[in-house]
Amino acid sequence: AVPTEVRQMLYLVTNWFLSALSIVIVAQLIPGFEVRGFGTALIAAVAIGLINATIGILVKLLTLPLTIVTFGLFLLVVNAIMLLFASALVPGFIVTGFVPAFFGAVVLSLVNMVLRHLVFGV
Repeated sequence: AVPTEVRQMLYLVTNWFLSALSIVIVAQLIPGFEVRGFGTALIAAVAIGLINATIGILVKLLTLPLTIVTFGLFLLVVNAIMLLFASALVPGFIVTGFVPAFFGAVVLSLVNMVLRHLVFGV
């Protein structure tokens, strides 16, 4: 049997790889959403994860009333802003404006969901 720690690490690395692959796929689909190679996509995936786990939580908490009033649709705007922030921090990960960030965030979520379903069956 595989130890729990090894399974958890494999799951984490697989999720990281799938997130980077999702970024590469979105870059092929959304004009103005660019990534210069898979290595950059790996770094962007980490940056997006860290931003969402820190600043993203705070922004989502502060905008909760607006999110409730818009039935959750404002979260799409928040996610777009988080992508723009990540692109400002990661060289080679380029999001040229709010519109590519908005559609990129939507498509990124969908692609990520499909890839996770295909790999993990969840």
